[in-house]
Amino acid sequence: MNTLLFPIEKREFAGKRQLLIGLRTLHLIGVSGYAGFFFFDLPVEQWSHLGLLALVTGLLMLLLEIWSDGIFLLQMRGLAVLLKLAIFGWIPIEPDWRVQGFVCIILLAGYFSHAPARIRYYLPFSAVNASSSAKLRELKGLRS
Repeated sequence: MNTLLFPIEKREFAGKRQLLIGLRTLHLIGVSGYAGFFFFDLPVEQWSHLGLLALVTGLLMLLLEIWSDGIFLLQMRGLAVLLKLAIFGWIPIEPDWRVQGFVCIILLAGYFSHAPARIRYYLPFSAVNASSSAKLRELKGLRS
């Protein structure tokens, strides 16, 4: 198992949780303002800065999760993020679907943010529940 993407121990640093809380809060502000585009067809100058805030904070949270432990991308919570990005990418192709797409993104975010750990940390391609690469190694009987 690649230790660069799947470290022996989850990567941490002092203040990581506070940073994620701050990023998530800013992300919610950005997403709520960006809703003006999706729901109300507001002029771009009224929501673009908030859309940029949502994009930057979302990418920072994603990169931080991947850096901490790449297993995030294999867990249901990470797969939900990838699905949200796919839906977001589909909206410019099918602009008439933007409200439904945005609602799907919000539903996915709400569900996987508050789902129990047995759902968030489930790895559908391995059919196991592992909160870290170390736990997955232990479950599969692999040496570190």
